[in-house]
Amino acid sequence: MATEETDTNGDGLADALGVDSHSAGEAVGMPQLDFSSFPNQIFWLVITLVVIYLILNRIALPRIASVLADRAGAISNDIAAAEDLRNKAVEAEAAYDKALVDARAEAQKIIADAKADIQKDLDVATSHAEAEIAAKTAESESRIAEIRDGAIDSVREVANDVAKEIVSVLGQKADANTIKAAVEQRIKS
Repeated sequence: MATEETDTNGDGLADALGVDSHSAGEAVGMPQLDFSSFPNQIFWLVITLVVIYLILNRIALPRIASVLADRAGAISNDIAAAEDLRNKAVEAEAAYDKALVDARAEAQKIIADAKADIQKDLDVATSHAEAEIAAKTAESESRIAEIRDGAIDSVREVANDVAKEIVSVLGQKADANTIKAAVEQRIKS
């Protein structure tokens, strides 16, 4: 047993592990590049890819598809709501334009009615003013006629007095009827 304990090149440990000491020394490097283990690696690669495919196909992709469907539904709902709001805005704009046209027409009608009322009041006031002016004109003309008649009478009276004085200054005598007839004849011509 002593020989086993004094193993200097380490073959005892390799024998205990069941590994050939010469092959262990040759297998230095990456095990993935060892062509003898390729079938085993390919088998586990296929198993891993199938498991990943199944996980993606059964769990991840349905969740992603549902999220995408929800997003597409939300987007289409938002687009429909935006279209509806746009239609409502167009309708509101049309109603606003109609209300504006109606308000302008009503304002024009109110202005026309006000002008007609003002014109009617103006016509009434003008007719009253014209009647008042005509009355005052007639009154003034009658007063002027009275003043003229009064002035003519005063002129006749003054003319009679002056003619009488002139005749008496000249030393002549004339009766009042003759002087009056001479003054009347001169005033008419």
